[in-house]
Amino acid sequence: MNDTTVQAAGCVLWRRSPVDGGLQVCLVHRPKYDDWSHPKGKLKRGEDSLAGALREVAEETGYTAVPGNELPTMRYLANGRPKQVRYWAAEAVDGRFAPNDEVDRVLWLSPAAARDRLTQPRDRDLVDALGRPAERG
Repeated sequence: MNDTTVQAAGCVLWRRSPVDGGLQVCLVHRPKYDDWSHPKGKLKRGEDSLAGALREVAEETGYTAVPGNELPTMRYLANGRPKQVRYWAAEAVDGRFAPNDEVDRVLWLSPAAARDRLTQPRDRDLVDALGRPAERG
């Protein structure tokens, strides 16, 4: 049995609202789990964490992103195995969402609405952490 920690990475994807310039956070809906979360996924063998995080954002949301500050790392059990997910704040710069097998919907929400919509309470800490560095831009 292999009980090594599963390595994953993701981003708290954000943009300025096209309407009022306010901060918006992108959440993804995964039909397999029927949950709302930040775009993330397992790293490929030998893949750099930040490169993997940006790849997952592109695969799950269709957006290219510019990474910013690293956010808190999440550690938890997934299917009985320890999992570690490194996160970065990332600004969405270009792209368009197209539904796929992994993600069927995305939402752009205010930080407060994103906190309320997230399925896992631990993911809310990432929205709180984002609110600090992202306001610099």
